[in-house]
Amino acid sequence: MSVAPKASTPAWPTPPQGGWTADDLDRLPNLPPHTELIDGSLVFVSPQTTFHERVVDFFKWQLQSLAPSEFEVFREFTIDIDRQNRPEPDVIVLHAEAWTVSGQTRFPAETIVLAVEVVSEDSVSRDRETKPLKYARAKIPYYWRVEDEQDRAVVHAFELEPATGAYVSVGIFRERMKVDMPFPMDLDLTKIRTRPRNAG
Repeated sequence: MSVAPKASTPAWPTPPQGGWTADDLDRLPNLPPHTELIDGSLVFVSPQTTFHERVVDFFKWQLQSLAPSEFEVFREFTIDIDRQNRPEPDVIVLHAEAWTVSGQTRFPAETIVLAVEVVSEDSVSRDRETKPLKYARAKIPYYWRVEDEQDRAVVHAFELEPATGAYVSVGIFRERMKVDMPFPMDLDLTKIRTRPRNAG
């Protein structure tokens, strides 16, 4: 008698009526790292590329080295926008006083000064459409979207326009990024090494 193996069913969490809430991210067991909450739904990220890793590293350390003392810089850390939205930007700059205890797992959106998203293949629509709308609604003053353009990082920088509550472009930067806000910086984007030195 042959016994066919039982098919295993993935143990995905079943959402409650009305969807998950921001608090649920801290309570649900065995969530994959970097799970986000968008409109009450859990969003799992795909394995990250070397491009994504190197770009996030670059901006985290550059911003941290240049930020005045009243700011703090974190990578891949969730922010509370509302009850059903707790996204995780790739890099954030926030007011230093928002960091209150060592066990914090999120920051209020109103303390965020800059949100940076590095676009991955599975995050294109979220980073170009969904997240900017939510960040603008949360009144985050600055948003940067970093895209892969033939293995080079291109930064699309946006500033919140107070009268409309929407982001407006303040520039597209390829080799050099020189801006005054949220604080002065002059970044050499060519230093982001996104592929092996002997490739191409």
